[in-house]
Amino acid sequence: TSAAAVAAGEPRLVFVKGAVDGLLALSSHVWAGGAAEPLDETARRRIAARNDTLAGDGLRVLGVAARVLDASVLPGTPEALERDLIFLGLIGMIDPPREEVRDAVATCTAAGIRTVMITGDHPLTARTIARELGIPDRGRALTGRELERMTDEELRGVVEEVSVYARVSPEHKYRIVEALQARGHVVAMTGDGVNDAPALKRADIGVAMGITGTDVSKEAAEMVLRDDNFATIVAAVEEGRVIYDNLRKFIKFSIAGNIGKILVALVGPIVGTPLPLLPLQLLWLNLLTDGLLGLGMGVERAERDVMRRRPQSPRDGIFAGGMAGQIAWTGALIGSAALVVGLWYWYAGDAAWQTMIFTTLAFAQVGQALAVRSTR
Repeated sequence: TSAAAVAAGEPRLVFVKGAVDGLLALSSHVWAGGAAEPLDETARRRIAARNDTLAGDGLRVLGVAARVLDASVLPGTPEALERDLIFLGLIGMIDPPREEVRDAVATCTAAGIRTVMITGDHPLTARTIARELGIPDRGRALTGRELERMTDEELRGVVEEVSVYARVSPEHKYRIVEALQARGHVVAMTGDGVNDAPALKRADIGVAMGITGTDVSKEAAEMVLRDDNFATIVAAVEEGRVIYDNLRKFIKFSIAGNIGKILVALVGPIVGTPLPLLPLQLLWLNLLTDGLLGLGMGVERAERDVMRRRPQSPRDGIFAGGMAGQIAWTGALIGSAALVVGLWYWYAGDAAWQTMIFTTLAFAQVGQALAVRSTR
């Protein structure tokens, strides 16, 4: 309405949109049959049922209401205007998830990563979308109102079971992250708004949106998605697992091989031979094995089951999973094989006994490099 129209005493029209249940609490009338009628209990139930039907179909539902103000009513605060409204109707909007998200969620599940959905949508909408994406809702969606009534201890008791949170404000995300961490989980959380920053900072891995995200959320996060795509997070998890695998493979290969060489160098003189390896031979072995073969392991491709394993605990050391034992027996095997071959030729009086030790160690480590490419 123009200033001139207001000055002339013409009425003004205020429109309000928002969650249907919130608007119903502020409305006193409903628009029906071309006129405003009192909003009785029957009309409230009819609107709520329609809202549930649309939400159950996976639509995001907005309610629209209005209020006519005569010229004597000052604009005042929003709270003063948003009362005695006439409920006009509902708008159902579809916001389908991307096609690749369902596959990404399934990959997460196979990899032992639990996906939790936190949204401001209606609980029925949230549960419908969760089912479409393959996120188990276990028959319930925890709402923001329920969260507010819960103590921190009560919330920690349900976070293991609840995977869908609806009608949740950004402030509630912090409590959800905190509760999951208290149960021993490593939490990655996505967000794009200024209010998401505390939860992004609290999470073990904060993930901000690069396109729609605010500068505050990007500063608080450890990871920024340039394409705002959930599937990119899964790709990053896979890349991280490959890097971790290759690091362990190189350590296993390098230490075991060096144990074998040390074993040869120590045991040979004990049994009465000269130095089993000449300095030049030892240098060449290190260049051949720890150099060329080790560099190849750093760029090894992902194994087939890399996203079908349980996550590695951050408390585990680099030698976890029995790797120390594997290194010890592999090194002992390599060293013993080289010593047996070398001593055989030594006692036979063959002058090439050192060459045989050198050759055995070289081929043993080539074979070890091929074997260590796979953890299986």
